[in-house]
Amino acid sequence: MRILAVPVVAIALFALTAPAVGPAGAHEPVALPALPDPTGRRPTGACALRTAGRTVSESARTPGGYARSSGTVRAVTLFIDFPDAPARDHPRKRYAEFFPAVADFYRTSSYGRLDYRSTPVLRWIRMSRPYAEYGIRRGTPFDTRSDTGYHALAREILAAVDGSVDLRRYDLVNVLASPEAGPPATEDVRSVTFAGAPTGLRTRHGAALKNVSFIWSRQTGDSPYRVLVHENAHSFGLPDLYATGRGDRTSSPVGHWDPMDEDWGPSNDFLAWHKWKLGWLAPRQVQCVSVAGSRTLTLSPTSVRGGTKLAVVPVSRHRAVTLEVRTPGPLDHAVCRSGVLVTTVATDRPSGSGPIRAVDSTPRGRGCYTSDPNVTASLSDAPFTVGRRATVEGVTVDVLGRDARGDWRVRVTRGRRTH
Repeated sequence: MRILAVPVVAIALFALTAPAVGPAGAHEPVALPALPDPTGRRPTGACALRTAGRTVSESARTPGGYARSSGTVRAVTLFIDFPDAPARDHPRKRYAEFFPAVADFYRTSSYGRLDYRSTPVLRWIRMSRPYAEYGIRRGTPFDTRSDTGYHALAREILAAVDGSVDLRRYDLVNVLASPEAGPPATEDVRSVTFAGAPTGLRTRHGAALKNVSFIWSRQTGDSPYRVLVHENAHSFGLPDLYATGRGDRTSSPVGHWDPMDEDWGPSNDFLAWHKWKLGWLAPRQVQCVSVAGSRTLTLSPTSVRGGTKLAVVPVSRHRAVTLEVRTPGPLDHAVCRSGVLVTTVATDRPSGSGPIRAVDSTPRGRGCYTSDPNVTASLSDAPFTVGRRATVEGVTVDVLGRDARGDWRVRVTRGRRTH
């Protein structure tokens, strides 16, 4: 998560059944309606790009240790405050800032293939020291040799819940800090996730603490809960899409087309590449253009169920050009120019270095969504409309038309791969 500008407007998502109190004081979700057949699959084939290293990347395959991202995923949500920053509200109110919205978001974005269930432990866990003594800053690591930082916080949290919370039952751990602790998010964003590898801490049952997200302060904008969508997505194996520079400088190569780049301001859905990587698309919903020549495809908007969602044109073992259609939808509130979004994917670029980049159809334009400083306005009109052409990495994309059902026809022309 990175700092962006200050925000506005509010649009609610679909309501999910609130948790019901269990017999021992635990809060378990009530039964949810049956999900559709989870026909999504992890990417395979010529378009499933390989990783260039052992860390998480835009590779089609996610390394071991990360949480599964389809089917039923269970999270336990804990609450912490500090002697010098005691919580002013009941933890239920803090919980309501994120749930059921986070679960609804994932259910909608995954087309029902991810059933996210959160169990809150509705009590504040008081840390033993004032907030400042833990030395939490942006980028603070989980240093097992340190008696401060996240290692110290996590030790105290485990000590407080060990024996009453069995982490073996959960795929994710969410820690919501009292909003009074630390600076406002508009000044410094400190929310972070430690995903993949275990943290070195275990419960008395032998469960390793891993895939844990810490959420600080309060975001602003119409969907502030998406900071947790962003952080949990790290536990599912997604990297940061923004590119960090010197100091605190960052750039937005994708802009508001994916919450792994911008998760402030208006809501935005995941890229189709990420939906494929997370197992939310069936094989028939992805077209792999791996042979030289021209091919005409029909793409269905990301915001609706069914149809072909993604076209992938591999240009090397680690790079590809991707196509998808973005239109306004339940999660895409800021789409002001419907069309074919063309991106480049690079698995040899690490998290935080711009591994995906949107191709801007109007590179010298101001954009069409200019009212919210949290949206990279210049990329808001990036999609290619009917009659427009994109040429990138030796691949040419012609947008041919749009039918009455809202599907888009594109012609993809590629030469022979040279590397």
